[in-house]
Amino acid sequence: MTTNKKSKCNKLRGSRTHGWGSPKKHRGAGSRGGVGNAGAGKKGQQNMTTIHKKGTRIGNHGFKRPPATINNPNTINLDDLEKHINIYITKGCAKQTKDITEINAAKLGYDKILARGNPSLKLKITAKEFSKSAEEKIKKAGGEAITTTRQKETQDKKEPPKK
Repeated sequence: MTTNKKSKCNKLRGSRTHGWGSPKKHRGAGSRGGVGNAGAGKKGQQNMTTIHKKGTRIGNHGFKRPPATINNPNTINLDDLEKHINIYITKGCAKQTKDITEINAAKLGYDKILARGNPSLKLKITAKEFSKSAEEKIKKAGGEAITTTRQKETQDKKEPPKK
């Protein structure tokens, strides 16, 4: 008949030392070998050279930015806007008048306009942000760059609810 084998932990229950001899021998950080980079000198020195060669550090470093502080705006370049202008007009996100084409970037889902490309059309673009060079290029082509202020959004959040 087979017998069930006891685990070592259960076998040593009640023995006070759990097989370590004197109770002093298995206690505290001294028997653990230290914390952090302890053991890196002398005997562990050969391991440290490989760590230094890699250029890494042992342990945690740096920090995580809270997601609320990260700003990743949706961007589009001027040449992409001009390339797809006919599609935007059919969607109703842009209007064509005699000389000027009016584009609302918020309706398209973009927050910031960037400066790649040189616009050949006169564009009147409304967006949250523009890069400096994009604003200059739009004005040079005879158009307008209108920034929507975020003050309205922040004021709506600060107002207490009406009772």
